[in-house]
Amino acid sequence: MRFVKLAAATAALAAAGLLAACGGSSGSHAGVRLINASAGYASLDLTVNNTSIDTGVAFGSAGSYGSVDVSATTTQFLSSGTAVYTTTPTLTGGNNYALIAYGWQGGLSYKTLQENQTAPTSGNGELLVLNLAPDAGTLDTYLVPVNTACNATTLSTGTAIAVGVVGGGGSGYNTTTSGSYGVCIVGTGNTADVRLTIPSITLASASVNTLIITPTSGGVLVNGIFVVQGGSATPFYTSSARVRVVGSVPGTSATTPSTISGLLTSGSNSVNLLGTSSAVMPTIGNYQTVPSGAGAVVNLSVNGTALSTLTMPTMAPGGDYTLLVTGAPGATTTAILTDDNRLPLTAGYAKIRLVNGSSDPNASLSMSLDFTTIASNILPGRASAFTQVPSDTTGSTSEITVLTPTSTTNGYAFDKSGLSIVSQGVYNVYMLANSGTTFAQYDYMQGIIVRER
Repeated sequence: MRFVKLAAATAALAAAGLLAACGGSSGSHAGVRLINASAGYASLDLTVNNTSIDTGVAFGSAGSYGSVDVSATTTQFLSSGTAVYTTTPTLTGGNNYALIAYGWQGGLSYKTLQENQTAPTSGNGELLVLNLAPDAGTLDTYLVPVNTACNATTLSTGTAIAVGVVGGGGSGYNTTTSGSYGVCIVGTGNTADVRLTIPSITLASASVNTLIITPTSGGVLVNGIFVVQGGSATPFYTSSARVRVVGSVPGTSATTPSTISGLLTSGSNSVNLLGTSSAVMPTIGNYQTVPSGAGAVVNLSVNGTALSTLTMPTMAPGGDYTLLVTGAPGATTTAILTDDNRLPLTAGYAKIRLVNGSSDPNASLSMSLDFTTIASNILPGRASAFTQVPSDTTGSTSEITVLTPTSTTNGYAFDKSGLSIVSQGVYNVYMLANSGTTFAQYDYMQGIIVRER
């Protein structure tokens, strides 16, 4: 099996360890199959030179090989009969290939995996890791004993099989002793940043295998597809989501800020959502990884007083969520926001939204970037949709202004100039209660700009 990086020179691939000796006999035809690693398409078809190769290939699965004339390779990936991506790959007669479709709806791409890698010696297996979840950033992959819980402690004795694999890139083949292993995928250099736990895969003796990392709706956690060269594809889906708390309750006096704490319980799992016993507001907590699905309950306390127990909605595997706590001390409100931390589909652009943490029911807010409105009349406890905007190309020149419906403090609630909006950045602009006041109205709020990605 061989990983061919699109639009890259053969010499560069060889240097990366991604090229291998070709197998199969020479000829004018090659074997081609489709692997659907696109989270944006539940099912895909593949045609080459207008000939159907695979139909109805579900996400996380592989089709069967079809014979292709290497002199005519116009290839289309189709969804419900409509072409969503067209390309002309370079194929060599006598070889087998998997065309791996990946990316979100409207942003499909592909990689070519040559499936003629020479098998390792008996008692060994080979594993290639492909990071086809660009949203998730650079990742490390560890092999651990079967059914190992992935965390910093267990990974201190794990084996890193692939380190620093960037989005869209591959690790090269790594040879290890055959057998069954658990797999832990983490953010590069941070074994506490667990993105996916796979209980068990089997590297058979003298086998060649590929682990394809795929994205989730939140953008940070990932899924995986384990592919045996020339054989089956097995999907592994995350069973986790991520939740954080954003607290925007003003102080009990001008000198006494409010505090917040929170515990999420799902079955036998309990997670401290603030990472500490309590946090001073305003606060933007870190995401905490929690079990996905239904039935999770959250117990929040403000200034030591417990709020009503909150039942979370069904959390999608891989989803990101924010609990936005607003209101006055003793009269708080909690809103649940769904976060989209996926990167923009287009290079040269960023994503930005407004989060209104005011307790004033009349405090709707609007936001402009460089004098162009990108969010309008966002009510308290709500967030705008993300807007895709051009990134800065000439330095720190952008200006964000949050506007109120009436003229209060110079006509705006928040203004920040000299900003650099970076390509592929994901931003939230939070309007939160100022800890030095007992009010959370226009004149008593502060703006906090957070680059999430």
